Amino acid sequence: MLKKKEQFMRLIFLFSACTSIIAVFLICIFLFANGIPAISKIGVFNFLLGKNWKPSNALFGILPMILGSIYVTAGAILIGVPIGVLTAMYLSLFCPKKLYRMIKPAIELLAGIPSVVYGFFGLVVLVPFVRNYIGGNGSVMLTASILLGMMILPTIINVSESAIRAVPSNYYEGGRALGASHERSAFFVILPAAKSGVFASIVLGVGRAIGETMAVIMVAGNQARMPKGLLKGVRTLTANIVIEMGYAADLHREALIATAVVLFIFILIINLSFSLLNRKSI
Repeated sequence: MLKKKEQFMRLIFLFSACTSIIAVFLICIFLFANGIPAISKIGVFNFLLGKNWKPSNALFGILPMILGSIYVTAGAILIGVPIGVLTAMYLSLFCPKKLYRMIKPAIELLAGIPSVVYGFFGLVVLVPFVRNYIGGNGSVMLTASILLGMMILPTIINVSESAIRAVPSNYYEGGRALGASHERSAFFVILPAAKSGVFASIVLGVGRAIGETMAVIMVAGNQARMPKGLLKGVRTLTANIVIEMGYAADLHREALIATAVVLFIFILIINLSFSLLNRKSI
């Protein structure tokens, strides 16, 4: 009887493990089946390298949105990764227990805030701040990067903290035994030992940033043109899909699905690149 129960639960676990794989497989089929024909109609180079997105004139170049997504995500990484990793190190190795009990719930609360609330905060606080003290009209690439940098902080902090805490204590003790200070042991012994988890947190943060839509729509300006600087408006791939999918039809709709294919491939490339980088660094 016990053996039958174990076999039954094994099948349940196997089904649960296969569900995510099946879901990804079905998504791939839908995207590629609907997006590839559109790319062939428009032309691969016209679609990927075209600088004009004007559906009314049958122009479907997504290069401005590709660059917009890359620039905004890169800005978010520059802001979020150093702050997130240093915060994780502080929480793991330096923070007093009483203060930790206050900071940790705040970070978890930050992770649970909906994207539209972040977008509203950016619209009310960040946009006027950038407009008044930095330049531009406020709804610009810089504002979107700052907001996304804030949004990826909980992911980077939580995953990096778990990775740092998972490092065996004898690493730290060995560093101290060799005469290193607490700070040197933290930065030159424990952090390198936790690099796999830190890389994983960066990957998750990049995925969150490049896939974010609502908050970016509210602060980025949504101008379908080539990015011209930090203080100019920009449109990302996700924003382009959400803004126009509601009224798109025929080739226009297919082009938006093809845009989702490009975004999907981007995420795959990012995950593969970080995986290869992580393997080389081990």
